[in-house]
Amino acid sequence: MSADAPAPISHVSDTALWVAIYRAMESERPDAIFKDPYARRMGGERGEAIVQHMPSGKAMAWPMIVRTAVMDEIIMRTVGEGAATVLNLAAGLDTRAFRLALPSTLRWFDVDFPDMVAYRREHLDGVTPACVHEHVAADLTDAAQRRAVFAKAAERGPVLIVAEGLLIYLSDEEVAGLARALAEPAAMRWWLIDIASPRLMAMLAKTWGNKLAAGGAPFKFAPAAGTAFFAPHGWKEAEFRSSWTESLRLKRSMRFAGFWNVVARLQSKQKREEGRRMAGIALLERT
Repeated sequence: MSADAPAPISHVSDTALWVAIYRAMESERPDAIFKDPYARRMGGERGEAIVQHMPSGKAMAWPMIVRTAVMDEIIMRTVGEGAATVLNLAAGLDTRAFRLALPSTLRWFDVDFPDMVAYRREHLDGVTPACVHEHVAADLTDAAQRRAVFAKAAERGPVLIVAEGLLIYLSDEEVAGLARALAEPAAMRWWLIDIASPRLMAMLAKTWGNKLAAGGAPFKFAPAAGTAFFAPHGWKEAEFRSSWTESLRLKRSMRFAGFWNVVARLQSKQKREEGRRMAGIALLERT
């Protein structure tokens, strides 16, 4: 596909097709760090087209692959620590309820727009989930629908909320409102998110910014305060995993990562910490 061709992304939900292809790319490696046997069919030809169209589309797979692997680890650990329900917001084409070795008694809700839920159902037809699974069609920007979804999930806690690849597409006000709404039910205990810094946002604006904005999916949320943004809204950081650090651990780094790691060692402690916090996966706890 020509770099000047119209972007295949026309709605924020289309980014799920894109990320599914990244999961397929990793799953098909002989040394894969996770296996998603449904990713290729979920992403489909359109997902492939998006990867081909986006600048450095294949080269930039590593952060998404690292994010998937780290979230898998945290989800499995948190479920082992007592989470009875997983509320997966803007689930997209996530298949964790079908591919992870989850307890059969765990309740798992995959929530997304009705069109995405219909697509999920079609492409997962005949696949048996590992736990008690339910697709939930809802528009989370609608307060009434949101309250109903959260109340249903909170019927059996503790609840782990997952918001993978969601917050970056919301405004600060929307994220704050979502955080407050999620903090209201006492059963909501953990919230797993990915978070970007203003520094990363500026970098992404130069590569993917225009194409995502033209496709109706601009990046928005990158708080200067990092996870401290959530403190006034009922959440505190329990754990932070740097995307960069985890990429080195998992051996899924960008090209020339070794060089940039040496450069980082020459920087001040403050600069190194800023780099470590440029992007990551955070587990928040309700306060």
